[in-house]
Amino acid sequence: MKLIKTLLLAALLAQAGQLFAHEYDAGDLHIEHPWSREMPPTAPTAAAYFAVQNKGAEADRLLGVDTPAAGKAELHEHVHAGEMMKMQQVQSVEIPAGGEARFAPGGYHVMLFDLEKQYRDGERFPMTLHFEKAGDVAVEVVVQKEAPADKGHGHAH
Repeated sequence: MKLIKTLLLAALLAQAGQLFAHEYDAGDLHIEHPWSREMPPTAPTAAAYFAVQNKGAEADRLLGVDTPAAGKAELHEHVHAGEMMKMQQVQSVEIPAGGEARFAPGGYHVMLFDLEKQYRDGERFPMTLHFEKAGDVAVEVVVQKEAPADKGHGHAH
């Protein structure tokens, strides 16, 4: 019985590690934990989030994103317009030299339209990030019920 509990715990921990720790490197860029929140089955859209760190001496720029999981993917940001928060599309997002850009709720994010389906907690879907200098970077977006704990980084705009 103890062996079965140990094996079950090891399997759960391995799945949790795969679910939460996935990172990608492309040249001087480091992309951390692409994720999306689980949405109701009838939701028409979803959003994807991640962080991009630039370890290089020159800025790079995220020019766009695509995924087979959605008919259309756009870069967006939340902005204050008077007393209201509104979302607007942006054409690109700079990743400053030695800095980072965070895609997180309430800031920059990837808006996913015309979804083939709403993904459930633990599922993944592919997404390609198109950078000006680093080129195309294929990542997997993991779907989670809740947002991951913030590591204390602020939003870079």
